[in-house]
Amino acid sequence: MLLKALAASLLGLVAAPALAAQCQATIDSTDQMTFDQKAIEVSKSCKAFTLTLTHSGTLPAQVMGHNWVLSKEGDMREVASDGMSAGQASDYLKPGDTRVIAHTKLIGAGEQDSVTFDASALDPATAYAFFCTFPGHIAMMQGAIKLVD
Repeated sequence: MLLKALAASLLGLVAAPALAAQCQATIDSTDQMTFDQKAIEVSKSCKAFTLTLTHSGTLPAQVMGHNWVLSKEGDMREVASDGMSAGQASDYLKPGDTRVIAHTKLIGAGEQDSVTFDASALDPATAYAFFCTFPGHIAMMQGAIKLVD
């Protein structure tokens, strides 16, 4: 009986990490104007979800820079449009834009940046998107945030 209880306890310890929410993700960007993922699953239980953006290309930020921006799907085109007017010095994001939920800075070849946001504050009934606001990139560099759990 004691051996069964010990075995059950050990199994519980081994299985526990598999049940824990994944509250981080990495997405790579390239010189070909692509993200390596079109969707990212985010647990609704994550108080702090960290997204890391990497750039595996060879071109600098002023030529082929990328950022990662999160907003409601319905806001993404206007966020990107307003970002073009803001310019590179503002990471192609309008300063103080309340439609932007989270974003990284603009990065170039070999660089990375991370952003952390409260996924538990996202509304499961709302569609969210991620995208790059470098001029012209949104056409190819966008994806969906899928809330899970």
